[in-house]
Amino acid sequence: MRMSSTLALTSLVLPLALLMGGCSSDEHASAPAQAPREVPASVEAARLVEMPTLVPAAGSVVAVDSVQLSSRVMGYIRDLKVVEGQAVKQGELLFVLDPVDVQGAVTQAQQGLLQAEAALKDAKADYERFEQLYKDEVVNRQQFEKMKLNYEVAKSRVAQARAGLTQARGQFEYTRVTSPINGVVTAKFANEGDMANPGQPVVTVEDSSRLQVQTSVSEALFRQLKLGVAVQVEVDGQPQPLTATVARLSPAADPVAHTYPVKLDIAAPGLKSGSFARVLFQSGSRQVLAVPAGAVVERAGIRGVFAIDAQGLAQFRMVRTGSRVNGQVEILAGLAEGERVVTEGVEQVQNGDRPVPGSTNGVRD
Repeated sequence: MRMSSTLALTSLVLPLALLMGGCSSDEHASAPAQAPREVPASVEAARLVEMPTLVPAAGSVVAVDSVQLSSRVMGYIRDLKVVEGQAVKQGELLFVLDPVDVQGAVTQAQQGLLQAEAALKDAKADYERFEQLYKDEVVNRQQFEKMKLNYEVAKSRVAQARAGLTQARGQFEYTRVTSPINGVVTAKFANEGDMANPGQPVVTVEDSSRLQVQTSVSEALFRQLKLGVAVQVEVDGQPQPLTATVARLSPAADPVAHTYPVKLDIAAPGLKSGSFARVLFQSGSRQVLAVPAGAVVERAGIRGVFAIDAQGLAQFRMVRTGSRVNGQVEILAGLAEGERVVTEGVEQVQNGDRPVPGSTNGVRD
């Protein structure tokens, strides 16, 4: 009897449990999935564009006006008034040589001039006296001509002495070296107490307001270049490529490398002489797959784009990029023509977001 009751109870409980379980499964299955986050963003399709073929050439940034200053006389450097990186103005004193030896030469030249002038005074007096005696026929012509010759020689010696004094004073001026341009001291090759020799550089001054890029190109590329042509240049330390213009084309090739020197005018805030430059010369054009530059981002050190899948959701995809010209970036791998990518508002986009048209200043959950 007890067994019968147990079986009856079990038969009632089991269907009820199955019914409740079925209801719970139905409720779980019918719960709606969370909707993707909507992010205001612009979307464009990757497309084929005409892009110039670029030929790179290594170069360096140099100052148009760069002066290596040295002494024109030998002497010890007594006072070196500048340091590297110091701005100087035209005419500003840079360094001074010990003038003792040169001052001695000036004093000697002054004494020589005094002696020559005294001799000239005597010679002139003799000449004038013999001139009158010759007119009075007291002395013969030979004696008069001798006095005249002495007078002419004395005048010549005075002229030589004056020239010597001028030269000595000029040498004294050379002991004080000033800057010939407005610029910055970029190098210092000596210190106070060092011996300065003629032609041996002591400091270098550059005018950093006027810069150029120096590079060399092959003959084939040289034939295509013209003065004034704009060229893209990538410079170390500059976030974006700079635009330079061809300023000098040297017709004489390097006899060893067989390349032609080219100079380009360039300017940009913070640009320094000595920086490495990569000059991108255009040589023809080609058709490439490209996307707007704003579409390419880096996430966790990986360069890629947010591509739109079949459900309209953004998915980060790694790509390999090439040239960057006129706001377009060449895509070498990772994307196909016609695929849509996020181009504006990409900073706010995450995997699985749904880009929607509108202002890129906000996000809707």
